[in-house]
Amino acid sequence: MTDATAGKLSAQEEKERQKRLKYYSASQWTLIWWRFKRHRAAMIASIILGLMALMGIFAEFVAPYGPTTRDTKYIDGAPQIPMFCDQNGCSIQPFIHGVSTKRDPVTLRAISIPDPEKRVYVTFFAKGEETRVLGFIPTNRHLFGLSDAEAKLHLWGTDSLGRDVFSRTMYATRTSLSIGVIGVLISFVMALLIGGIAGYAGGMTDNVIQRVTEVVRVVPIIPLYMGLAAAMPKEWSTTQVYFAMTLILGFFGWPTLARRIRSQLLSIRNEDYVVAARLAGARPGRIIGQHMLPSFTSFIIVDMVISFPYMILAETALSFVGLGLRPPTVSWGVLLQQAQSVRVIEQTPWLFIPALFVVVAVLAFTVIGDGLRDAADPYSEAR
Repeated sequence: MTDATAGKLSAQEEKERQKRLKYYSASQWTLIWWRFKRHRAAMIASIILGLMALMGIFAEFVAPYGPTTRDTKYIDGAPQIPMFCDQNGCSIQPFIHGVSTKRDPVTLRAISIPDPEKRVYVTFFAKGEETRVLGFIPTNRHLFGLSDAEAKLHLWGTDSLGRDVFSRTMYATRTSLSIGVIGVLISFVMALLIGGIAGYAGGMTDNVIQRVTEVVRVVPIIPLYMGLAAAMPKEWSTTQVYFAMTLILGFFGWPTLARRIRSQLLSIRNEDYVVAARLAGARPGRIIGQHMLPSFTSFIIVDMVISFPYMILAETALSFVGLGLRPPTVSWGVLLQQAQSVRVIEQTPWLFIPALFVVVAVLAFTVIGDGLRDAADPYSEAR
């Protein structure tokens, strides 16, 4: 073996040694992140969900119009797709055709007809309605708009009142996702506290908590929400209804996870490392948080992530049947409430676009949950 070959092997061995040293000295969360990055489907789902979250957070900037802004000249209008070429030639800058409104002589219904002889160019960072991004940053700039201030661009069409579906979907994304996040956090914290106390204490404390948990679990959800919806004062603002909806979803979503945490803690409460920590004088809170809960971190993470789509679907379903949020608040459920007639299916199918957001969000959370489960499982690589 030549000196060059020996030196090359030594460099490779040193590289492998450094790699192993980095792996074995990494923290638990670093190892989880490394394994999660190798799960391509979960990473793609994370990117999609992150984009949806950004669109919702900055809805005032992404959406060209407000959720209640009306275009009376384009009621029930079809989606306007920007183009680069038409019968008059091509252009580097995207454009749409102008619109003229006529009355159907039979139904007397207003009909919007594109004018192929008139071009209106699409511009980015265009001036538009005055708004406040994040509620406190004033701006009149939007992600896109039209060069003609009098014209309006409706990428996903309009509803029966002439409101832009794209803009309303962006605002609805923020509402639905935020309800899911806040609701899951509330139920997650309650499940950790209640399930942790029941599993660690056992005995009479566990029996009392389990009876309360069973009472909460058997409460019929739909009649409960019907009663709560009727009990909400009509004079409440949309913000008050929003927070009430979030708290209700959170306070009734903890029993399942709490019982799972309790069963896991009961199975390990007499393990040697738990007994050693107790004999060393550690307080119950530290024993539960530092020694017991980390032993099934993967289970807790997956259960929390999987809870997001259930919370989102609950809000969407309740708002769809009129028991959740109500206009002028916009959420995916509120938008889909307008698309539950045969007329919509026949004449304005673009009102179902928010349903695609619901499906994508639920699938994304499910795939991310699978990826986190594999990443947090220390034996996943062995399988």
